[in-house]
Amino acid sequence: MQLQTGTLPAPAGVSVLSRASAPIRLLTFTTLYPNAAQPNHGVFVENRLRHLVAGGEATSTVLAPVPWFPSASPRFGDWARYATIPLREERHGLVLHHPRFLAPPRLGMFTGPAAIYHAARAALRRLLAEGHRFDLIDAHYLYPDGVAAVRLGREFGLPVVITARGSDTSQLPHYRLPGRAIRRTIAEADALIAVSAGLKAGLVELGAPEEKVTVLRNGVDLETFRLAPSPEVARAALGLGPRHESGPLLLSVGHLIERKGHHHVIAALPQLPRHTLLVLGDGPERAALQDLAQRLGVADRVRLLGAQPHARLPLYYGAADAMVLASSREGWANVLLESMACGTPVVASPAWGSREAVRAPEAGLVMDEITPDAIAAGIRRLLADPPARAATRAYAEGFGWDETTAGQVSLFRKVLA
Repeated sequence: MQLQTGTLPAPAGVSVLSRASAPIRLLTFTTLYPNAAQPNHGVFVENRLRHLVAGGEATSTVLAPVPWFPSASPRFGDWARYATIPLREERHGLVLHHPRFLAPPRLGMFTGPAAIYHAARAALRRLLAEGHRFDLIDAHYLYPDGVAAVRLGREFGLPVVITARGSDTSQLPHYRLPGRAIRRTIAEADALIAVSAGLKAGLVELGAPEEKVTVLRNGVDLETFRLAPSPEVARAALGLGPRHESGPLLLSVGHLIERKGHHHVIAALPQLPRHTLLVLGDGPERAALQDLAQRLGVADRVRLLGAQPHARLPLYYGAADAMVLASSREGWANVLLESMACGTPVVASPAWGSREAVRAPEAGLVMDEITPDAIAAGIRRLLADPPARAATRAYAEGFGWDETTAGQVSLFRKVLA
C-alpha cells in the first residue's frame, strides 16, 4: 500500500510532500498501551513513543482501543477494569483515546481484528471531523492490531508502519486464520520494525522482504533505572533483611503466564539453598506457581509480590543480586536493560533479543536452554564472580533511546517521501 496524496476526499487527505521538514503527525495505534486502570500495560510502547516525541520531530495522538465490558463491579475480576478506563485521557503530555470493541471470551483471537477496526474507524472519523490530521499510522503488533491498522490505512489514505514485538511473529502465525492474516498484513504494510535481529529473521521467514524490515531495538530510560546507593539501601527500603542474613536475592519479572518461565526459576531453587526469589507480576498462573513452590519445599523462599508500579521497579532491581529471565519467547525483553541499568546482572534465556542485549560479562550471561538445572548452574556461575555493579550500569548506558528515536524518524520520513 502506498500513500496517494491529493486524491483523497477531505478531511482524510494529507499532502505530506509539503510537510517534509515539519514534525511527523503520528496516529499511534495499539491495544497494548498503559491507561488509568492498567498503568503497566504495554509500558514499553509508551516509553518508546515518549522519547520519540520528546525529540521534537514527531507528534502523536494515541488510539488505544480497549475491550467493552458493562460493569465495573469487582466481582468480575480483571474484566471489570475495562469499564473504568476513560474514553479519553492524557499521559505524559500525550492524548489517548480508548474506543471500545467487543472481545468475546475465547473468541477474541478470531474476532479481534474486525472488532478493533470498526471501533478505531469510528474514532478516527471523529478525530478527523474535529480537525486532527495525520501523516502516518504507527502501529504495534502484527495481530490483531496490525491487521486493523492496514485496513484503516487503506480507507483513510495513510501509510502504515508496524512494529512486531514477539509472539505476533513466533506464536500466532502457527494458528491458521491469524497466520494467514499476519502474512497478508506483512505484505500490505508500508514498512516493518523489528525490535531485534532475531525477530527480523522471523519476519523474513513469514515472507517479509529483508529490505522492508528495520531493526530498532528497545532502549532503557537511564534516568528512571539507575544505581541505588547500595543493594543494602534498596533492600532496607523494601523491608528486606540484609544479605548476610537472607542470602542472595533473585528477581523474576513478568506476567504470570507459562511462557514467561517463572515456574522454571522456582524449580531451580532446591539447587540454590539460601537464595530467595521475588516474582513481580500478575496473571493466571499465580496459584499454580504457589502450589509448585509448596510442593518443592521452597515456599518460604518465594515471594509473589504482584505487579508493581513502574517507578518502583528500580528498587527491586537495585536490591537483587541477579535478575533471571526464563521466557521461552521474547522479541526484546525490556527487563534485561532495566535490570542492568540498575547495576544488576542478568541470567537470560536464549529468547530472541537476549544475545543482542547481553553481549559482555559485565551484563551477565545467556543460557543455552531453559531448564531448572541450567538456571541453577547459570546463577551459581554468575554469583561466583559477579561483575561490579558500576560496570553493569556502564554497559547499560550504551542502550539509551537516542539511536532508536533517530531510526524511527529516518524510517518514517523515508516512508512519507
